[in-house]
Amino acid sequence: MGRMRSNGSSRHTRREFLGAAMASPALMSTSSAAAPTAETKGRPYWIETLERVVGPVLGNLAAGTLKERMPVEAATDKDVPKRRLFTHLEAFGRAMCGLAPWLESPDKSASESDASQRMAALARKCLANMTDPACPDRMDLGAGPQNLVDAAFLAHAILRARRELWEKLDAAPRERLIATLKTVRQFKPGNNNWLLFAAMVETFLARAGADWREAPIQTAIDSHESWYKGDGVYGDGPEFHWDYYNSFVIQPMYIDCLEHIAGVAEKWSGLLPGVLARARRYAAIQERLIAPDGSYPAIGRSIAYRCGAFQLLAQMASRDELPEGVSPQQVRCALEAVIRRTLGAPGTFDASGWLRIGLAGHQPGLAEGYISTGSLYLCSAAFLPLGLPPSHPFWSAPDADWTSRAIWSGRDMRADHALYPPAKKK
Repeated sequence: MGRMRSNGSSRHTRREFLGAAMASPALMSTSSAAAPTAETKGRPYWIETLERVVGPVLGNLAAGTLKERMPVEAATDKDVPKRRLFTHLEAFGRAMCGLAPWLESPDKSASESDASQRMAALARKCLANMTDPACPDRMDLGAGPQNLVDAAFLAHAILRARRELWEKLDAAPRERLIATLKTVRQFKPGNNNWLLFAAMVETFLARAGADWREAPIQTAIDSHESWYKGDGVYGDGPEFHWDYYNSFVIQPMYIDCLEHIAGVAEKWSGLLPGVLARARRYAAIQERLIAPDGSYPAIGRSIAYRCGAFQLLAQMASRDELPEGVSPQQVRCALEAVIRRTLGAPGTFDASGWLRIGLAGHQPGLAEGYISTGSLYLCSAAFLPLGLPPSHPFWSAPDADWTSRAIWSGRDMRADHALYPPAKKK
């Protein structure tokens, strides 16, 4: 089936697409939602773009055809067989990580609520299928250490949408999912951001009422406190790296691990205010990194995660905890510019709607050896503010220039300052 074309009514097209997908999830396997038109902006643009990204993943996994139909592109042809062991879980866990807040938010219009509920039902079917021994898309999380990473992204997603993805999930797949996630305990995380993957899995198990282990959480906390470099930035391990891992993994997972484990164990709750102070500073830095045209420095590894590089800025906006002087509406406009530059570039999607490796189009040379098609779906993390209601200023306030756009247009601005005091652990 060819790609759906816009008929001038984007909302109607979206409802038809998702409704048909629920009746026959295989529909999403060979087509993507229609590309938003140039006139579409704001919340409708974000929703249509997110659906376009995650639709093929959820539709195929719900139909049991993900492994059959998702292409596997990797850095080299030699990397493809190994990446096949992990890429399907990567695609699902990462797609859900950014989609979850929109599914969970109760404050939507009737048509938007209908669309998100249908997507949530697809996601629950995916959770059932990935753990079902009889399903062709069953995922073996014991296949290798990479699955520790994406078990954590999936756990993070479920914590972000506990009602839709956990409480509404049937008992049998819930039990299977707990057992499946425990299998990644066999993998020892590296002495870097991977410590937070182990901590996130244990945090999810604790909140799910399963037996959980304190040690991985304590190790991740102790290590990241010792790796804090100042001015809102952590090392990825003892050393600092110029990349986006403070946003891809470190700060979002650290915040949410601390916040969610507090519902089970309060011993770490005193750390959260300082961690959030650092995150606000890093969000201010991220907002300033976005150039007037929506581009940003292509620095460091995993740049093919595209707009997922701004997960922390998106998360702080979605939490209503942006730094002083940074308005929700300027972040909306800045993130939308980034989303358009990275997901709107020609060549980003193949003919069947799957993401292709690149930052601004199809650029396979940007891939490290661990990158494959499934990895790319971390771009969904830029869409976290869809968890805010349409009435929130993030969505309802008039457009506003972000910092670099204002400065480079000649506008006078307040000088930037480092985080002080440094919010170090005492």
